[in-house]
Amino acid sequence: MVAYNKFWLNNVVFLMIWVIIILQMLILSSANDAEILLKFKQSLLNADALNNWDTTIPPCTNNIRNWVGVICHKGTLFGLQLENMNLKGNIDIDSLVQLSSLRTISVMNNSFEGELPAINKLGRLRSIFFSYNNFSGNIQDDAFEGMHVLKKVHLDHNSFTGNLPKSLAHLPRLLEVSLDNNQFYGNLPNFESTQLKLVNLSNNYFDGQIPPLLSHLNSSSFLGNPGLCGRPLPACKPSIHQNSLSMILIIVITVGLLLIMTGIFIFLTRCRTKYIAKQISARDLEMLPHEKAKLKQTNGYDMYPNNQTRALDRPTSYKKSDNGKLCFLRNDRQKFEMQDLLKASAEVLGSGSFGSSYKAAIMGGPTFVVKRFRQMNNVGKEEFQEHMKRLGRLRHTNLLPLVAFFHKRDEKLIISDFVENGSLASHLHGRRTPNQPGLKWSLRLKIIKGVARGLAYLFRELPQLSLPHGHLKSSNVLLDDNFEPLIADYALAPLINKEHGEQVMAAYKSPEFTQSNTITKKTDVWCLGILILETLTGKFPANYLKHGKGSNDELATWVNSVVKEEWSSEMFDMEMRASRSCKGEMLKLLKIGMWCCEWNVEKRWSLRDAVQRIEELKEMDKDDLADFPSYGSGRSYSGRSYSSGSQYSRIASITEENV
Repeated sequence: MVAYNKFWLNNVVFLMIWVIIILQMLILSSANDAEILLKFKQSLLNADALNNWDTTIPPCTNNIRNWVGVICHKGTLFGLQLENMNLKGNIDIDSLVQLSSLRTISVMNNSFEGELPAINKLGRLRSIFFSYNNFSGNIQDDAFEGMHVLKKVHLDHNSFTGNLPKSLAHLPRLLEVSLDNNQFYGNLPNFESTQLKLVNLSNNYFDGQIPPLLSHLNSSSFLGNPGLCGRPLPACKPSIHQNSLSMILIIVITVGLLLIMTGIFIFLTRCRTKYIAKQISARDLEMLPHEKAKLKQTNGYDMYPNNQTRALDRPTSYKKSDNGKLCFLRNDRQKFEMQDLLKASAEVLGSGSFGSSYKAAIMGGPTFVVKRFRQMNNVGKEEFQEHMKRLGRLRHTNLLPLVAFFHKRDEKLIISDFVENGSLASHLHGRRTPNQPGLKWSLRLKIIKGVARGLAYLFRELPQLSLPHGHLKSSNVLLDDNFEPLIADYALAPLINKEHGEQVMAAYKSPEFTQSNTITKKTDVWCLGILILETLTGKFPANYLKHGKGSNDELATWVNSVVKEEWSSEMFDMEMRASRSCKGEMLKLLKIGMWCCEWNVEKRWSLRDAVQRIEELKEMDKDDLADFPSYGSGRSYSGRSYSSGSQYSRIASITEENV
């Protein structure tokens, strides 16, 4: 009995020692985790949300988290959930590598930029959530190499480009992959995982056949990729390599017969020519100069009908000495030579602020728009080419793709896709046939949302420019067949001659340039605000037609004066007044436009604030206006200061019943 009690006592003591050792290890591990996390925090900007990270308190106590943004499991740090914190800076992967128990990381809905961090250093991760940030650039093929237990990858709503990394497709345990709303392109790889439950590749630039292992998915997983085909999308068109052997044989035989017949024709023609030459008399020779002159005339412009005139040829000559070679910016467009462009049927579309625009139909090919710029000598040839190539690399659903350009000392050509449906200006202010419908509220909201997204993309991709757009106006917002907006003439301010740009560009009509000859990124926000007011009211900003600085008679001043006097449905374009179920949302957008047009640059909304508010708008009224800041007291336009009296302050309490 004594021996038994001694054995039992020894076991209890041994167990207590192990418990103490384990507790010490957990305390030491928690202390180490705290130091590592604080080092990681140093690489972040705008990290006020993490102010309770303090080494005097462990990050985890059992399954309870003591620090914001950490996930705990059995007393250890299991993951990081740093979402919706407006974080910026770098994600210090080298610090996170030291967290041996880290299995998941989420930085969704923040403001991180640059390339994807080297996450493959975190080989034990099970899930990655990097959605809704500003990440960009190509993802290297080996970015997910060695991450054999990774199950969830969410990279959607960023600006990633290039092909999908092969290492992602080779992950054996992948359950979820969300890559939608980026700018990936190329063919889709075969994913090796047979456990895929969620796949979203929509709104990218993928093309080609959908791999068989993905064909069982819903078609919504692939929407917004015009080049994709095959189940569950429509079948791919057969290529020449899929034709039957008999068809190829028929083509070969046909070509052979044509060659033989051509040879016989040439032989007979030569024989006839020799015979006729022997019969020509001296009298006949006197007629040859006239015939030659007639032949020469047919090589001139008169051989083209008036509506087919080669307008590109007339104002200037493109000689071989000019090295008349087009520089193409995209590989997904048919390439052609300058001579092909000169031979194309050209139709004048109009004469804008910078020069004339032409619709050019390449023989046997697509149709493009050619814009001629004469006042574009602000930089040298090399700097011009580098800037255009930078713009050519931009990829966004709401940007008009630049196809090619041509550089000549006194003239430049910029070639882009032709958009059949015209511009927002033409739909708002142009004449329509009786049967042609106008723009209803839902379409106008869709257009403004697309413009805001495209402008936000320019802000992210061109941070070095004071004016990422510079000339945003309704005539530079083109609409495709689905009324999806395509922003045109963007980021040209660095190239345009300064004096000319200040005379004609929309940004230089802004209050800050009118008053103090200054421009900022918020100047583009002002242009967005004017565009919003124009879209809602249907009134054209007349000051855009005047050369020089903006005048007091601008659209924002008119809207402001109407607000001061009385709110009524008369403010909105007649085509929207019947939309009674969405007047609350229309008023919200009007407020956003007015905040964007704020005369005081410091009080004017940032683009981020404007885009966030625009994205919250709906086609139908579902929320009231209480969550919007009041717009009223002390606002000033065109040098006029309006007091916060009872009439003007009515905007602060406006509700749907006022309309």
